[in-house]
Amino acid sequence: MGETIRLKSRFDGFEFAAYHAPPRDARRGGLVLVQEIFGVTEHIRELCDGFAEDGYEVIAPSLYDRVAPGFTADYSPQSIEQGRELSQAAPWDQVQGDLQAAIDALAANVFVTGFCWGGAAAWLAACRCDGLTAASCFYGRRISELLDETPKVPTILHFGKTDPTIPPEKVEEIRARHPELPIYLYDAGHGFVSDRRADYDADSARLARLRTLALFSRSGGARGEV
Repeated sequence: MGETIRLKSRFDGFEFAAYHAPPRDARRGGLVLVQEIFGVTEHIRELCDGFAEDGYEVIAPSLYDRVAPGFTADYSPQSIEQGRELSQAAPWDQVQGDLQAAIDALAANVFVTGFCWGGAAAWLAACRCDGLTAASCFYGRRISELLDETPKVPTILHFGKTDPTIPPEKVEEIRARHPELPIYLYDAGHGFVSDRRADYDADSARLARLRTLALFSRSGGARGEV
């Protein structure tokens, strides 16, 4: 439903690909949707298309293009390890510059959401990037690396109660450092939004999405806005 576009990073001028899904109805705003460690996969593109159906103009930047152009992977152990290596090879300052380019390509209001590694990247954008309106971060394990930074826009966080990669004490660290932020816990594991994963939980995914859309609506994402 969408198309591939090119963006130029605010970090170093590098040109990289992004999936662009235009709104299917009256425009609510722009949305930067940040990939899991697996790249801009079919699942990520489907999420983009879903938000486009809700009236958002969506961009999902391909954040590994410097070292692995067009990389996508499945959920096998080998792919998980490769995705982790690629995410670790992308320093936060570089990710910030790439996300800023995606934000700049969208007209206001601009929101951000992200999943897994992308959940931490969405947190980073909420803290550092300009031009955002609100953020919704899904199971961002590496948010713990960025706890000293505070989002500049309304931000909500989503975690699975049985996620082994983000144990309860890690969630409590975030809550203690940022008690003003809503943190939602779901009866699910890691990656519960993805119907490709064993931890997929339809009810949790639906509720988290509704909470995300409600945040965006409260923050200015009303139909017909430019």
